[in-house]
Formats: sequence, structure tokens, C-alpha cells
Amino acid sequence: MTQILGQQYVGGRRVAAGSSTMQSLSASTGEASPATFYEATPEEVSSAAKAADQAFGIYRKTDPNSRADFLEAIADEIDGLGDDVIAEVMRETALPEARLKGERSRTSNQLRLFARVVRRGDFFGARINRGQPDAQPPKPDIRQMKTALGPVAVFGASNFPFAFSVAGGDTASALAAGCPVVVKAHPGHMVTSEYVANAIERAVESQGMPKGVFNMIYGDRVGAQLVQEPLIKAVGFTGSQKGGRALFDLAHARPEPIPVFAEMSSINPMFMLESALAGQGDDMAKGLAGSVTLGCGQFCTNPGLILMRRSEASSRFIDKLASALREQPAQTMLNAGILSNYGKGLEHLVSLGGIDEIAAGPSEDGEAGARLFTADKSLLLSTQGGEASPLLEEVFGPATVVVEVDSDEELVAAARALNGQLTATVFAAGGADLRDQRELLSVLEQKVGRLLFNGYPTGVEVNDTMVHGGPYPATTDARGTSVGSLAIERYLRPVCYQNMPDAALPDAVRDSNPLALLRLVDGDYSRDAL
Repeated sequence: MTQILGQQYVGGRRVAAGSSTMQSLSASTGEASPATFYEATPEEVSSAAKAADQAFGIYRKTDPNSRADFLEAIADEIDGLGDDVIAEVMRETALPEARLKGERSRTSNQLRLFARVVRRGDFFGARINRGQPDAQPPKPDIRQMKTALGPVAVFGASNFPFAFSVAGGDTASALAAGCPVVVKAHPGHMVTSEYVANAIERAVESQGMPKGVFNMIYGDRVGAQLVQEPLIKAVGFTGSQKGGRALFDLAHARPEPIPVFAEMSSINPMFMLESALAGQGDDMAKGLAGSVTLGCGQFCTNPGLILMRRSEASSRFIDKLASALREQPAQTMLNAGILSNYGKGLEHLVSLGGIDEIAAGPSEDGEAGARLFTADKSLLLSTQGGEASPLLEEVFGPATVVVEVDSDEELVAAARALNGQLTATVFAAGGADLRDQRELLSVLEQKVGRLLFNGYPTGVEVNDTMVHGGPYPATTDARGTSVGSLAIERYLRPVCYQNMPDAALPDAVRDSNPLALLRLVDGDYSRDAL
């Protein structure tokens, strides 16, 4: 029997485990699936955290190869999810087949990336200062490495049902670090979550991992309790600023505060320099229209603010962008709630004053159309007292706002007015043009996690160098990333051993270096045994 707390499976028969029931809805029609899901009871939430804690003592000590094999086994199980699963995900999210198959591969590939990270071993961060007993005063032997934080609560995201959900980057990086995971399934794709959770459970079984290393709970009201469970030691979240901040506040109000790594809100500003507009403005407008409407604008890196100097080239660019967005077809959003919030976000923009709508793509009942607005520069530049401009409030959907300024100095001032963002982009004719914008680039480096040149931010590569993070409110902790191998650092903490007998030391810092790690030994890097 496979058991996922909050819902049990016995020979395919669903057994009620909680008092409240939920059903999976079609994103396109709102029709309910016959499958019934049960909200986890308070007792089950506590049981999930306890199971994770019991597994932690065993799992954190698994050798790197065994842990990497486990991650690769999950990847194989994800790859094995067939067309029937893809069809269910399409029903729940209205995302197209090709996009979902690509996302499934991205999910398995990032698991394999973390398997390589675990085998490589650099995440241990091993450092050794050998003792000098004959020195005056004597110097102790001190050895440092990183170890797992403890059980991690992961909140599945709505917009990436594979890559940022049950087996997404938060889960993959936490498991790679040696942390058991309790996932709160997203209510927008519960059937999808069920399939992926069962795939992970199969890998747990086949690799002989401890029971409780992975668990999943369902429900709209279980998140607050999960974050406050004393045995949970960190939280990974992707979603709205309101939701992420609420979890952050709960976690920091605990008797034992814990870190919350929440990726939340970003409008991903794009700075279009005049040299680029003059030379490639038409192509830029077409590319930007595609980026704004990609996935119906439901990407956390969706470009929501366009900044440029006022000129003939900028006027032409705006006209071309408006035409390109009018040609974009209406799309179905992930669920009715997101569509409703998109409408409210548009209404709020229009209500600000100094905002003009200049283009609207086709919009059908139950579908979202692209929208283009222009805003007076004063809405961005006149903000005082540290208060964020209303233009910096994310509208989650296929909409963007253009602001024209009158000088390079005002472009820099606009950059200074930004709050924390995941990305910022600069379009320029070339490197020489960028050299004249050193101040702009310097300001943007302080505002974002990823700075792009002549590209669109809606593609996020999964590798060793990617940063998908940024200062608040893009995230609650700008020191990490939720995409790329550096994400493992969020779920580790340093520990050192002073004058510990070699036989009692972890392998990462033993004299013989059995893991063949590159270690910092007395100030120099070495793979040698001591």
C-alpha cells in the first residue's frame, strides 16, 4: 500500500482521511473530476511532520551515491509518466501538451542535476584547519562542513505543475541536501500532484529510503499549521506575495523561528535603450509580445514594465508592440481564480490615473486577452518615503506597462525606484552602448537576481549558474535561488568539529578524504588525504 498522508490508497480505492472533501476542476470548463480528495486533518499534518523527522536521522546520513541514486530514480519515474498523465495535467491547467512534456523533462533533468551535485560533493563545503599543538598558544584542529537543516515544508506552485510543484526544484534541492520533504499539494492540480507523489513513493520503495522521507498533504487550510509544526525546519514556497509573506510571518513568530525561502512577486523591468530601438525595434516589439503572452503571462519572469527614453524610435516601438499584442489570441488561464485576479489587477491599474490602455488583444468568456498600457513617468519617479510605486504591483497575466522618460538620468532614477525583482533586462546596440550605462547597470545589480542583455526573461535555464531569486519582494531571502544547483544551499547549515577523533568524523572531513572532495586545507585547496 502506498500512503500519502491526507489521502490513502488501498488497491486504487480512495479512503476518507479527513472531514473536508475537494475535487479537481477543469481549467477550461470548470467541470469537476470524479476523483475525491480529502483535506488533511490537524492530526495528519502533525503525523506528516513527525514521519519526516523520524526519517531525517537516517536520511541525512545516506552516502552521496545512494542519495544521488534516489534522485535519479525519481527522475526515471517522472520520465515514465505517460500520455494519460499529460492529459490530466492539460485538463487541470489548460497548458498545452508540448509545454507540459517539456516541463516534465525539465523536472527530471533538474533531479539529475542535483544527483550530480551530490556525487560531486562540493555542497559539503569541506574546510580543515589542522591543529598545531606546539604553537603558542596551541591551535586546535577545526573541521567544517555543511549538513542538512531538517524536514522541509514545500508548497506546490500553480503555474508549473511539474517543475515548481511536488517534485520541483524545492523538493529536489531539499532531498539533495539530505532533508525529508512534506509537500502541500496545490489545489489547482491535485490529480497531477497525486501522480507525481506516487512516482516519488515508488522511488522511495525501490531505493530503500526511510519511510517518511517524502509525504504529501492536501487542503486549503493546512499550510499555516504545517509551517508552525515544531519539527519542520525550513519552508520552500512559490506563489503570491500575500501568501508568501503570510507564511514568512508565521514561521518567524514561532518559538523557534525557521527560514522561509519564498519566491513571490516580480514585474521584471526591461530597459530599452535608444540605440537598440533605432536598430532593431520592430524585432524587439515582436519578441516582447511573445514573452508577455507566453503561457498566458503566468510566468514569474513575465515582463510587466517597459522603460525607455521618449523619441521617434520609442513611439514606433510602442505602436509595433501594440499591433503585435492585438494579434495575440485569447488564452485560458490556470483556473478561474487566477482569471478573476487578472481582471482585478487590470481594473486597479486603470484606476490609478495617469494610465492609458492602448492595446487589447481578443478576449473570450473564460479566457484572458493581452493588454498594453502606458503610464506617466510621475507614477514611478515621484514615489517618496520608501513607499513602492503602484506600478510595481504585479499583474499576473498577459499585460505590460510602458513608461517613457526624458533622459538617461531619469532612466537611472527609474531603476532606483524599483523594489526587488527576479530579473531586469537591458536592450542595447552593443557593448559600447552599455559602457555608457555603467550607473544604470550598477543600480540594477542591487535590485535583481538576474540581469539580462538583449533577451527576454521568460526562459529560466536550470544549471549551475542560474539565479532565480532577488531582493524583497521578489523573494524573502535574496541570498539564495530556487532554480539551479545553488538552490541546495538554502537547506544546509555549517557545523564544525574541534579536536574530534578522526574515526568519529563524517567522511567529508576525515583525514583519508574517502569522498575524494576538493577541500580547503590550511588555506589551500586540495584533494589529497592528510
